[in-house]
Amino acid sequence: MLDVTITREVKIKLYRFVDYFKGFENVEVVRNLFGKDVEKTLSRLKVEFFSSRYGYMGVNPDGGHLMVSTYYLKNGSEKEIYLDIIHELCHIKQYLEGKELFDDRFSYVERPTEVEAYKLAVSEARRIGMTDDEIYSYLKTEWISEDDLKRLAIALNVTPQDKINS
Repeated sequence: MLDVTITREVKIKLYRFVDYFKGFENVEVVRNLFGKDVEKTLSRLKVEFFSSRYGYMGVNPDGGHLMVSTYYLKNGSEKEIYLDIIHELCHIKQYLEGKELFDDRFSYVERPTEVEAYKLAVSEARRIGMTDDEIYSYLKTEWISEDDLKRLAIALNVTPQDKINS
């Protein structure tokens, strides 16, 4: 009926993580996460860049590779991009261990894999000198309510001025 051809199965071109995100193998929290396999794991990790004003980064549940919004990469805060990479590397480790990253039995802020990844990112945020107010702002996303944000912050021991108790 249509006088066109639409190729429905395409290959996504993946790049090497280490070609675009250098030095993460030397970050202590990443070294602790992957142990002696840190260099091997990161050198094998692929990254897929996608063009969208929406979204940040995540792990592809089918291929286990990192997906990064080019818009976010270009326009996001350097500290937040750094912390998101730490967060997502935790998810990469979880994926490699066979953990369910998107377990719908839990809300986003209670999902064990998310809490673990956020704990790692919050620990690193504190190490680089961010205040709890800055960390709270980092935790805020469009897909969680203010109440969920407060619950997540409490679970992570993030106590910004005037936010948790208000």
